[in-house]
Amino acid sequence: MFTDTHCHILDEYYDNIDEIFVMMKDSKIYRVINNGIDDKSNKEVLEKIKHYDWMYGAIGIHPENVDNYKEEDLEYVIAHINDNKVVAIGEIGLDYHYSKENKEKQIELFEKQLELAERYNVPVIVHSREATLDTIECLKKYRVRGVIHSFSGSYETAIIYIKMGFLLGINGVVTFKNCNSIDMIKRIGIKHIILETDSPYLTPVPYRGKKNYPSHVIDIVNFLVEKLNISEEEIASITENNIKEIFDI
Repeated sequence: MFTDTHCHILDEYYDNIDEIFVMMKDSKIYRVINNGIDDKSNKEVLEKIKHYDWMYGAIGIHPENVDNYKEEDLEYVIAHINDNKVVAIGEIGLDYHYSKENKEKQIELFEKQLELAERYNVPVIVHSREATLDTIECLKKYRVRGVIHSFSGSYETAIIYIKMGFLLGINGVVTFKNCNSIDMIKRIGIKHIILETDSPYLTPVPYRGKKNYPSHVIDIVNFLVEKLNISEEEIASITENNIKEIFDI
């Protein structure tokens, strides 16, 4: 059995969440970590994890929302950081893909949330896009652990994160033709990864271009089985143990 450690199961993307769970069970996926990105989605995540036994939550402010968030949004995260089934502060981080003009504001927001993670001793789920050096410098300032979400960087970068106590989130990107992450995974070993989908985004081959679902974790598993020449059972055992090392789940 497997866990989708990073998805966005929100009403704006999905009409029938019960159907999602049926699909998950058919694909050997038995739980998810649903990630918020702003105040609205954080509140929705908290409501959903109360309703669905198979769903856990992470709450935080995504870097793309740095220009819109209010201090009250962070206060909400603080107020609910120890709620039952909230397992991390996330999705947080840095994203310079579209613009670096608000770089300093992004770093300030990221570090505020890293400080919260250190203060309350909870893991973080980190988004880093075209911002590797700054992400590493920010993380070095705090005693935090967690996951580097959607990691597709180099072996050298992977080792830096691993030495800092982070796992690497592997999703459908690993199946893309222009991605060389499988070579990096062969070198570091699956003892340093966990599985995720980032649903509704980053759907793996052969479904690329369609909406993603947590059930597609099994397609990532099948890809790893073929490329790494290891069994599905071994991937399940190692990645599930990795999850328990990071998250209170």
